[in-house]
Amino acid sequence: MSEDIRGLLEGIKEGSVSVEEALLELKKKPFEDIGYAKVDMHRKLRQGAAEVIYGAGKTPEQIIGIADVMKKNGQNTILITRLSKESAEVVGNTHAMQYFEEARCGVIGEIPKASGLGKIVVATGGTSDVPVAEEAAVTAMVLGNEVVRLYDVGVAGLHRTLAHLDDIMNANVIIAIAGMEGALASVIGGLADCPVIAVPTSVGYGASFHGLSALLSMLNSCASGVSVVNIDNGFGAGYLASMINHPKGGSQ
Repeated sequence: MSEDIRGLLEGIKEGSVSVEEALLELKKKPFEDIGYAKVDMHRKLRQGAAEVIYGAGKTPEQIIGIADVMKKNGQNTILITRLSKESAEVVGNTHAMQYFEEARCGVIGEIPKASGLGKIVVATGGTSDVPVAEEAAVTAMVLGNEVVRLYDVGVAGLHRTLAHLDDIMNANVIIAIAGMEGALASVIGGLADCPVIAVPTSVGYGASFHGLSALLSMLNSCASGVSVVNIDNGFGAGYLASMINHPKGGSQ
């Protein structure tokens, strides 16, 4: 149950919200059809986090239109993923937006204060994995999480991973991001007592098959507690990590 619904129910219980007011809030139009998109206005009520705009394949004008609808309906923070620098410049002329170039993410509005149970660690095998890691990190931050970044700590130099044992062992969730053979997820999974979300990346030479090798290695990890998202899916990892870190919903 999302915190919004819980807040309405508690308001009725305390007498600060009438039954009629609560019904009106719940009956508001579940989506708005603007022709090229049907903007889901009930996503936050259902899932605890508002709809995210996927920027790839959309024109800047379409992104602006969707953001207009979301803001009109009370969404204070809007995340746009896979947003090119060129599109970001156009969107930024209409909406005040922070653009995270390495993550290819735009954030309209303020990034909220961290409200999760603990810290989310985002670790990469190498520097080449950082763009995917930044997508995960920005997503997690926008959803109200404290993020610790551990970059270039891959197994080719295992001492780099072991130098951050305190961060690994104190994390509530860890996102392990690696290309090549994807071994980082198994190593971290064997050290941590929290869920590990493995993200294979398309980084590597020919036989890595654009991330397929890392994906299969992560799926076959012998470390318990390791789950795997799709190749280069930093957003999916950041979103899932936030759900684990907010067990009752209420992010964003």
